[in-house]
Amino acid sequence: MRVVHETESESRVLASEAEIAKGFVQTSKGLMFRSSIPEEYALVFEFEPSALARRLPVGGDDAVKWRFIHMLFVRMSLDVLWLQGETVVKTATLRPWVGMGGAKADRIVELPAGAADGVETGDTVRLEE
Repeated sequence: MRVVHETESESRVLASEAEIAKGFVQTSKGLMFRSSIPEEYALVFEFEPSALARRLPVGGDDAVKWRFIHMLFVRMSLDVLWLQGETVVKTATLRPWVGMGGAKADRIVELPAGAADGVETGDTVRLEE
């Protein structure tokens, strides 16, 4: 699976080796305790809507929950993208050990620092087989 960034004028691959975090252990651990990750790697977290969100019309204020990332025990800087669907709602480069960030999102993509240069709020980021 790969992560692709699209704007009105171009399309580029952010990561050719994307992995979806599955299960409690992998989603809790994320990239903690790793000394490095490959340049073409991304870890993707996908979140199910809450029971309330499933009853709300699309775009309701409570349809998407706040999702937070911390960098405790993460040894490298990361570019983090918060997405609603395929739309980027926030980007950040987080520093090892001390960085943190959050946004309302149903998907988070973690990439090596610099991989998401040029990605802006409102852009499209999608997963492809």
